[in-house]
Amino acid sequence: MKRSEINEIILQADDMIRSHGFSLPPFAYWSPDAFRANQTLARHIIDTRCGWDITDYGLGEFDKKGLFLFTLRNGRLADLQRGGGMCYAEKLLISRQDQISPMHTHVIKAEDIINRGGATLVVQLFGSDNDGNFCETAGGTVWCDGVKRDFAAGEKLCLAPGESVTLLPGDWHAFWGDGGDVLIGEVSTVNDDETDNVFRSPLGRFATIEEDVDPLHLLVSDYNMAFAS
Repeated sequence: MKRSEINEIILQADDMIRSHGFSLPPFAYWSPDAFRANQTLARHIIDTRCGWDITDYGLGEFDKKGLFLFTLRNGRLADLQRGGGMCYAEKLLISRQDQISPMHTHVIKAEDIINRGGATLVVQLFGSDNDGNFCETAGGTVWCDGVKRDFAAGEKLCLAPGESVTLLPGDWHAFWGDGGDVLIGEVSTVNDDETDNVFRSPLGRFATIEEDVDPLHLLVSDYNMAFAS
């Protein structure tokens, strides 16, 4: 993806988030230079990969297969492993109309996917085999706003604004906006996007960026290079 495209997606996403009555935290609007100047104070933000995240899964077709994310808060895997401390994470996502977030599951993370506003959010579900692998004939059980719901292999849940689904490790899922763009909330256990995303087809979690202009804001995938010691 070109950096100029990423900058434009950030501006569009910020407008949509504001239009639904949400406000991002102050660090969202730091310039790259301001972020570097604040890196000592912002160590937790950097280490837990909070901030802007835009991906085309390395496929080069963001409008068809891609996702906007902003990680608002995140704990540490060490806290989750010992069962104490900050064991949770929260994100805002935007799925554009017919823009697919490809079929995947997580090894550790349990998550609530919430339609925060906009169009209908479609979530397609499959279960796992006995080893946790994708199984095209397996269904399963999820919770939709606290109500138990069995699903058949490949079933599509259609979530209206305000509705949600709880997904556990082994619940394979893909999702997209139907009839328009959707603002999504994600509340989960600690999030580790570098190792805890298992895609049905081999994909890259982060985009490869062509630096045609300066970044408006740093992405979480920029942190390693921006803050290298």
